[in-house]
Amino acid sequence: MILAVGSDHAGYSLKAALLEKLREKGHVVIDHGSYDEKPVDFPDIARLVCGSILNGEAQRGIMFCGTGVGASIACNKVPGIRASVCHDIYTAHQCVEHDDVRIIALGAQIVGATVAEELIDLFLKAEFSSSPEFRRRVEKLSVMDGSQGKGRGGSP
Repeated sequence: MILAVGSDHAGYSLKAALLEKLREKGHVVIDHGSYDEKPVDFPDIARLVCGSILNGEAQRGIMFCGTGVGASIACNKVPGIRASVCHDIYTAHQCVEHDDVRIIALGAQIVGATVAEELIDLFLKAEFSSSPEFRRRVEKLSVMDGSQGKGRGGSP
């Protein structure tokens, strides 16, 4: 899978710990930064990760920040993107299966590398449900953010 990955300075250490593991599992990683622990604003990185997904360059995204919350909020401001903070195993796959989430947001101050790796694995293996109830709900989300009918980013 082709992944767009990004972090702010608070999430950099967790991202750095996982990049090689993602590549070893056969994923192609597009790293949008940050590239060190110098302060950077997560909305700037989130915009790049979201852009890679919306333009078809990447299939899924991973954002790292201190808690995952800011990164998730930033990504969800972009029409056609659905992102979720995931710090437990159920949410990591359910957010894709029920809500067609394409970006997982993880907090480096919340989970360590071993747990984050497991969460990412579950997220990447999950597939959006073909159940009409979930498709209908996601379509309503696309209407809400104005992305309806704009390809996979906007409608299932």
